[in-house]
Order: sequence, then C-alpha cells, then structure tokens
Amino acid sequence: MVGAVPVLLVLAFALTALLYASVGFGGGSTYAALLVLAGLDYRLLPALVLACNIVVVAGSTLRFARAKALPWRGAMLLTALAAPAALLGGLTPLDRTTFLTLLGASLVLTALTMLAPVSEARAEEPTRLARAMPVIAAPLGYLAGLVGIGGGIFLAPLLHLTRWRDARGIAATASFFILVNSCFGLAGQLLKGGPDRFAAAIEGGLPLLLAVAIGGQAGSLLAARFLPLRWIRWLTALLVMIVGVRLLFGL
Repeated sequence: MVGAVPVLLVLAFALTALLYASVGFGGGSTYAALLVLAGLDYRLLPALVLACNIVVVAGSTLRFARAKALPWRGAMLLTALAAPAALLGGLTPLDRTTFLTLLGASLVLTALTMLAPVSEARAEEPTRLARAMPVIAAPLGYLAGLVGIGGGIFLAPLLHLTRWRDARGIAATASFFILVNSCFGLAGQLLKGGPDRFAAAIEGGLPLLLAVAIGGQAGSLLAARFLPLRWIRWLTALLVMIVGVRLLFGL
C-alpha cells in the first residue's frame, strides 16, 4: 500500500468494522488480512490494526456497559492476565518471515474458530473448564500483541464451549478483552518500533481509521439485523482463511 489509500480498501474496512462491531468484535484479523493483500509494510501493520481495533470496540464496549451486559468481574479477571502478555507480545521483535508465518497461522486459526457453532441460548451451568479461562487468556493475549490483533476472536469460541456466560455476556467480554489487549499491544508496538514508525502507520492509515469509526458506529446501531450472523461468520472466515493459507505457503 503506497501513496493514497485505495477507495476499495477504505470501503472494505468500513464494512468489516460494521459487521464485527455488531457482534462485539473489533475486526483485527480481517484488517490484517486486507492490509497484507494491499502490500502494507509488515512493520507498520500491527500498529494500524490495533488502532483500528480500539476505535471500533471502544464504542461496542460502551454500548454493552450501558446495557449492563458486561460481566465486569469476570471480564476484568481475564484481561488482567492477558493485557500484560499483550504488551510483551507487542515488544517482541520479529523478522518478516516469522511475523508473516505467525500471522498466517493466526488467521487460519481465526477462520476455524469462526466456523465453530455458537449457541445463543443461555447456559444453564458453566463447565469445569470455564475456571481455566483466566489461565488460557494469558497466552492468547501474548499472541494478540505479537501479531497485532485483539485476541477476542480466539477467546470467544472458548468461552462459548465452556458456557462461561450467556451469548450476550460473552460478546461483551470479548469486546472489552479486545479493547484492553489492543491498548497494551499498541503500547508494546510503540515502544518496540519507536514514535516515527508509529506515526507513519497512523498517518498513512487515517482514512482507514475514519472508515472503521463510521462502520463501527453503524454496526453498533444496526446489530447485523439485515444479514444472518452465520453468513457473516462464514464469509469472513473464508477471506481470513484464504489470506492465512497464502501467507503460510506463499512466503
């Protein structure tokens, strides 16, 4: 991505933010996939993706909090262990090949988790594995900071499988998890790359940040009423899977 940001990329970011915000996610994995396809310097990619995440999930988190859907105690416990790990992930130096390999593997994993069935019914009782979620949150936070995504897309399917909370509580928790992890991961990226690289990423991506701000607000309001959520998940998983496989086998 050189010079002016392509209009199609701006529109793709806005649509991604709209769809993800409607279900409590930031869209980091898809932003990363789109930026890889656009040819953005891998050293700038994490900072821009995390900044876009923050713009989107800040509104979603506020919406969930106002609706009293956010289980603060559980969400705080998960993020308290994940956020420092996200900071360490952001600080970890990576060469281009290692970064793209990890990003590709993360995208493939993301696609697989998005294809997992999600129950909208309220869980009667959490499983025993639900107690292990805070421990699992830490490595997820590190991976999120390392490749520049929020990590909620990894966490949410595990929370559903363990019946950690009801579907709305899990969406709210994932949104808060992404917000905090993205802030800590972005801090790590800033400390690692320095202010000049950070400024280059943000300045070059201003149209994309504006696009996700608009798309995220629209998604929060529309709540994906016009397109079945399973279609959104499948189409997004397909895009992310294609880019992930391409990174893993076409370096």
